[in-house]
Amino acid sequence: MTDAAIADARPASTSPRIDLAALYRDSGIGEVLGELDRDLVGLAPVKTRIREVAAHLLVERARASLGLAGGAPTLHMCFSGNPGTGKTTVALRMAEVLHRLGYIRRNHLVSVTRDDLVGQYIGHTAPKTRDVLKRAMGGVLFIDEAYYLYRPENERDYGQEAIEILLQTMENQRSDLVVILAGYAARMEVFFESNPGFRSRIAHHITFPDYTESELLDIAERMLGTLHYRFDAASRRAFADYLARRIRQPNFANARSVRNALDRARLRQANRLFATALHGGEPIDAATLTLIDAADVRASRVFDEPPQTSSPSPSTARAATAPPG
Repeated sequence: MTDAAIADARPASTSPRIDLAALYRDSGIGEVLGELDRDLVGLAPVKTRIREVAAHLLVERARASLGLAGGAPTLHMCFSGNPGTGKTTVALRMAEVLHRLGYIRRNHLVSVTRDDLVGQYIGHTAPKTRDVLKRAMGGVLFIDEAYYLYRPENERDYGQEAIEILLQTMENQRSDLVVILAGYAARMEVFFESNPGFRSRIAHHITFPDYTESELLDIAERMLGTLHYRFDAASRRAFADYLARRIRQPNFANARSVRNALDRARLRQANRLFATALHGGEPIDAATLTLIDAADVRASRVFDEPPQTSSPSPSTARAATAPPG
């Protein structure tokens, strides 16, 4: 009897099985990941890591259903990167993934900073921190600029008390709360070196890259579209020129700076249209009301300075000069 015939003669396995594809469809996380791809420009390495985390958690859920669970996975995370790179948006999507897979009770994210956790006098910090934890329980707690919790230069700072309460909760109630720390990569590294208890509790470290100029231009057009504004060819070139200059200046904050620039361009557009109307202009149509003109962009003070021809890379310049945030 051949080996193939012997194999065919063996009884089919009776061990329980699970359909991962069906589990994936039923969970609905494909919708969330699809929204992440559709709504966020760029961030390819971030999207890849989120998909990897989601796949891991899906498999862990399958293992648990077959009695193979090895304990609740550690879900606390660190999102590091410069301002305006989508960390809060991704945290919201991550909360939805965790909820749909049953790892948190509520599709709920509480976003805080040091001021929400640390008090200004003795006895003030513990109740503030515990109140935040109570509000976040069952969901995700997102702590932006987490490194500001630790201020070793100030002997009278109460941040250490908040840190100790957070660490205790992250360990003892990790099945009912996911904590995501966020901030600049270099400062987060210093924070972890000073607070090794945090590093040991963080399972996933995800780095958010800066956007390229073309990605920022795409983001700008998407932002305008949601507000029923638009560029024409000339104003699009003007905004690309604006980005080429602004991206190399201090305090550039990626998508956040793009939003601010568009807000100012919209103000200039409104002022231009109003001034024209006051000087006997004709009634205007929707096309005029929606158009951001090249002049609205080039009126920015960014164009008052000559473009830098030799400078550090945009990401290096941003990390070195951008303010906390």
